Amino acid sequence: MKNITKLISVLAALAIALICCGCGAKSMTAKEGKLIMATNAEFPPYEYKEGDKIVGIDAEVAKLIADKLGLELEIADVDFDSIIPGVQSGKYDMGMAGMTVTDERKEKVNFSDSYATGVQVVIVREDSEIKSIDDLEGKKIGAQQGTTGYIYASDTPENGGYGEENVTGYQNGALAVEALKGGKVDCVIIDNEPAKAYVAANEGLKILDTEYVTEDYAICFAKKNTELQEKVNDALKELIEDGSVKKVVDKYIKAD
Repeated sequence: MKNITKLISVLAALAIALICCGCGAKSMTAKEGKLIMATNAEFPPYEYKEGDKIVGIDAEVAKLIADKLGLELEIADVDFDSIIPGVQSGKYDMGMAGMTVTDERKEKVNFSDSYATGVQVVIVREDSEIKSIDDLEGKKIGAQQGTTGYIYASDTPENGGYGEENVTGYQNGALAVEALKGGKVDCVIIDNEPAKAYVAANEGLKILDTEYVTEDYAICFAKKNTELQEKVNDALKELIEDGSVKKVVDKYIKAD
């Protein structure tokens, strides 16, 4: 009886140890065999929809990464502001949405190496009195909520911003542009590539020659998921070195 009791105790201890090991493990993906990427498909040419399909630079680069890792890519289209919380909670494995690396975001998530460079620009109406970024003080500014354009512009004047009271956040860039066309804001701050797409699709708008800010784009991961971060970085490095990433970027962004 003592031997049986001892055996049961040993098995119970092993079971607890296995459970604890499982809890402490850094799982590479939320669902076995899948790489779940959160994005906001309102940011051409990085991510946008063609019918029901999400396409763009981020979608194609993510697919290349998933293939390298032997995983099936699944893309979740969510509000931009929902990406980091979703990654933090483990709902998504990573976030890839033309996302800029900032100190504030680095406190919440980890980032991959940069795979692209973005330039924030200013869209105005063609008859606007705004001729450069020096003319933005006191103007009504529109930007997509949660983006660096919104964050930078809504900061205090002491930090180079224009104050929250002068900046209106919109759910996506298209709504911000509609607000500009309707006279609700005087300008829109957004990444150069979607800016070019919006201006091409809407008469009477133009992009200022002066750049607002230049920034690096990267993929975000939960702080605890360093294993996936490392594996994606390794795959990304190979894809950059063999020219695969450049090929995707060149497909969507033509040289002037």
